[in-house]
Amino acid sequence: MPVKVLIVDDSGFFRHRISDLLSGDSRIEVVGTAKNGKEAIEQAKSLRPNLITMDVEMPQMNGIEAVRIIMRECPTNILMLSSLTSEGARVTIQALEAGALDYLSKDMRAWMAHSDSLEKQLRDKVVELGRSRHAGLRSRFSDPSASSSRVFKSEPLLASKSPRSPTSSNRFSSNSAQSGLTKEPAKTASRLSQSSHGKKVVPDCRVVVIGSSTGGPAALQQILTQIPANFPHPILLVQHMPKAFTSVFATRLDQQCAIAVKEAEDGDLLKPGRALLAPGGCQMIIDPRGTDKIKIMLGDDRLTYKPSVDVTYASVAKSFGKKVLAIILTGMGADGCDGARMLKQQGATIWAQNKESCTIYGMPQAVVNAGLADAVLDLTELVSILSSKRS
Repeated sequence: MPVKVLIVDDSGFFRHRISDLLSGDSRIEVVGTAKNGKEAIEQAKSLRPNLITMDVEMPQMNGIEAVRIIMRECPTNILMLSSLTSEGARVTIQALEAGALDYLSKDMRAWMAHSDSLEKQLRDKVVELGRSRHAGLRSRFSDPSASSSRVFKSEPLLASKSPRSPTSSNRFSSNSAQSGLTKEPAKTASRLSQSSHGKKVVPDCRVVVIGSSTGGPAALQQILTQIPANFPHPILLVQHMPKAFTSVFATRLDQQCAIAVKEAEDGDLLKPGRALLAPGGCQMIIDPRGTDKIKIMLGDDRLTYKPSVDVTYASVAKSFGKKVLAIILTGMGADGCDGARMLKQQGATIWAQNKESCTIYGMPQAVVNAGLADAVLDLTELVSILSSKRS
């Protein structure tokens, strides 16, 4: 069955352009269009699409408010179209908070240029998200005390952060401003470290590295907001995002978390209880001159993903060997699989998010199918294990 899509945009040009691009794919059926948020809600209820492409700024009702109402009254998978600006990043994060699954840049020049890469990216995202059942599962990860459409906490974007303990007040300071391992696919969570009482625990490691893509912002928020301030390990985060988005996203997470979260800068130190988010457009590795420092490099055009999970995984494998806990979360594609092979050769521990709690079971599935996952865990189980670790 084709993925049924509702297109929402106040621009006639974009409605027609998106419709033309999607209609050329036999996997997709455009079932309707709407020019504002109010119409989008009505169409979502009557047409019951598998996916909605949603503009942000529209008359009568904007896209963010429409997403909130849709997720409350008729949960549907939603792909936001957003500009790659600071303001575009801010409102996109708000849309993800409201319940949208993912976003795609809205650049007039690119959309007018008949780009093959843009066409493929749009179609693939629509098909993958349209086939996902995540909208119906969303309430599993939302705050029970809040509306079921909320994935993120609802504090204002620039709200002041809750006071941290004195020991965590200076954690933002920085020092200065492949080979093919083959084995049978993992069938069960067989190598979870356990305490003497049989409880699943974080293994002995020097760093925790988490990679994610589509659906990652919500999954990362779910995990990081539950980690205690005295978490004994540094955390590296690689989320597929452009530059304007990673700075806003890191700030947003820092406001919500007990641990410190920041967009990584060249020379940042690895510290317990601090998470460093790889900046969009760049690669984040361990500085080969000192394993307690981060090095940020400009993205190589030969690499599809900037930042890339593979690059960071490979770097920590080289620097820390088996003393790594690598976690691969929801996302399209297979980024992280090659890096996981290098980690596995060093004896590191690798956990993958399970299919049922993923928005898109692409990146974890690649690791699992390659036989590299020591455990396949539900998101709630990942949260439980990591949140119980204290120094």
